[in-house]
Amino acid sequence: MKCYLFFLVLLLPIIITCQEEPDPRTRYFPRNRETVKELPAKDRFWIFILAGQSNMAGRGQVEPPDTIDNNRILSVNEKHQWIYAKEPLHYYEPNLTGLDCGMSFANNLLDHIPSDVTVGILPCAIGGSSVEQWLGDSLYRGVRLFSNFKEKADLAGKSGIIKGLLWHQGESNSKPELIPTYKEKLVHLLTAFRTYISNDSLPVVAGQLGAYTEPEERQKRWNSINSIIREIAAEDPFVGVIETKDLTEKGDKVHFDSKSQRTMGERFADEIAEMLN
Repeated sequence: MKCYLFFLVLLLPIIITCQEEPDPRTRYFPRNRETVKELPAKDRFWIFILAGQSNMAGRGQVEPPDTIDNNRILSVNEKHQWIYAKEPLHYYEPNLTGLDCGMSFANNLLDHIPSDVTVGILPCAIGGSSVEQWLGDSLYRGVRLFSNFKEKADLAGKSGIIKGLLWHQGESNSKPELIPTYKEKLVHLLTAFRTYISNDSLPVVAGQLGAYTEPEERQKRWNSINSIIREIAAEDPFVGVIETKDLTEKGDKVHFDSKSQRTMGERFADEIAEMLN
């Protein structure tokens, strides 16, 4: 017995060392997500679709306050069941996804809308996706992009009223050969979104790309995308823009950090609220 205990003591540090360390990215991911038993009245359920690429899908660090639910904020899980929303909202890329701006957006929007209205936020963004892939309904990272949007829009239309779309995309289109046609194609895509929803005046708010990337040449191309987004908003009264030049990145020069994601959510909420009034 003493011999056995002696060897166990020797092996214990090895066993502990060999155990897999918890992934810090998922440390605060919620373990349980409660399904909604009864939806609000359709006219009191305002739904917003989150679309675009990785900075809308979210790559920030989820922290405990991001997982506090609110009975006036709903989302859906991968089975298309309505749930009380918690971060992370997106589930398409489980090895990458993190904090997005959705919960911050919804929590801040509650301050601008009637107290009997429930907010729905539908995840529909896929990291790395280009406008061309959205327009072509490409199968990308296991998701058929425009078909997935239509699926979410159908679900929203049955349950409530689609009141707007939040869009953050452009990094994948910031290539010299793609920038010249970005405006035309993005306008085409926004028109396709609205046509499917049957609302030509659906509010769309686009987030600008960050001002922190490197090298300088890539930042210039990101700035070109931002200029195009501003042009579209200037020409379309139902397109708004949020600024991001003061926001910070998570260390990879591509993705917004958690603080910036929450700030973007606040700005999206302010802009949508102004457009809805």
